[in-house]
Amino acid sequence: MQDIMFRYFAFALLLAFGCVLHHSHGTEVTVKDKDDKLCLYANLMVNFSVSYTTSENKSELAEFELPAEVSSNGSKCDATSSTLKLSFGAGHSWSVNFIVNGTTYQADDVTFSYNLSDSTVFPNSALNDTLSVNARPHITDISMDTCYSCKSKETIQSDMVNQTLWNVLIQAFIKNGTQSENLTTCAADLPVIPTPTPTPVVPVTNTTASTLAPTTPPTPTLPTPTIGNFSIKPDENSTACLLANFALRIGVKQGEKYQEMNLDPNVTTVSGSCGVNSSELVLVSNAMTVALTFTNNTNKFHLQAMNVTAKLSSGVVFSAANSSLILWEAALGSSYMCNKEQNYSITSQLNIFTFNLQVQPFAVKKGLFSTAEDCQTDSESFLVPVAVGVALLVLVLIVLLAYFIGRKRNLASGYESF
Repeated sequence: MQDIMFRYFAFALLLAFGCVLHHSHGTEVTVKDKDDKLCLYANLMVNFSVSYTTSENKSELAEFELPAEVSSNGSKCDATSSTLKLSFGAGHSWSVNFIVNGTTYQADDVTFSYNLSDSTVFPNSALNDTLSVNARPHITDISMDTCYSCKSKETIQSDMVNQTLWNVLIQAFIKNGTQSENLTTCAADLPVIPTPTPTPVVPVTNTTASTLAPTTPPTPTLPTPTIGNFSIKPDENSTACLLANFALRIGVKQGEKYQEMNLDPNVTTVSGSCGVNSSELVLVSNAMTVALTFTNNTNKFHLQAMNVTAKLSSGVVFSAANSSLILWEAALGSSYMCNKEQNYSITSQLNIFTFNLQVQPFAVKKGLFSTAEDCQTDSESFLVPVAVGVALLVLVLIVLLAYFIGRKRNLASGYESF
């Protein structure tokens, strides 16, 4: 208990001092507007892992970090859109674009450009081109006039590049040139509230009572959510590289309150990306944002990460994430399907319910689902053959029993004839 109280005290102290005193030892950058006032602040750490081909046609992995000394030329601040651009080394750059969304702002996309002709980072590279990758980080729903803080690591995966962010402290759209003392903390950094073990209640039966007290009617449940058909295409002229059909409901627990919400596919925008080792599906509706990350493990794929942000009926913005999932696993080249309702605990505060699910994040051919692997559990798979085996065994025993009874009677009648 003392340890829990200490963590909550430390977390409250962090919120109290906020952005101004919350500095890490990463890359620190300030951007000023045309009036020479501070409009964007960043202090963060980024590691890059880039796969490239050498002149000997071998695959190599270059790993390097965002240095402390960078140039912010090209960064800009506007009323509804701001860009942080950091140039470093021999022709490398990393930029993030922020947009305003009502009373919040978010990181809309990240662009990383790397110069393969830089022999210090990419020795013996077969190419001398400058390549770029675009991705969308899970930096969303930041309250205006607050700093976004996230010490936990977030890895953004794409075809040839992994970008790992941590110790992030960013504030865009700064008002009057003054940094805020308030923080919007990422879900991964929030303290987990321990769930107390409920005391079991022993039911008491009154056998002498002639009438029963009226029971409280059950809380009405939501209707079954509508099935959405979602797909990702590399470009407008290509067929789908990721397919997902399902209906989704989320359940959110905050303290003693619990709320369920359905995803409405009719008002949902779809985005994402397809990669060799990782694919992402992002669904954004009026009520929630759901980001699903799938991983290819050579011969199988599965859902590895889920990030959910939802606007609750109380007005509170809820956010939760889990990047170590192993769900919806199937062989590469096939799809995963489960028509029955499934319930998963993503975190201690977030449950999801899926209906009529079918997903294929890799190896989609001609824009169609491949042969599906069903979600039946092992016990369900063996239920039918076991039942058939038991029935056959019973039938054999009945036949043998009838045979011995009949034989015994025939022998007895034979003795009597003598």
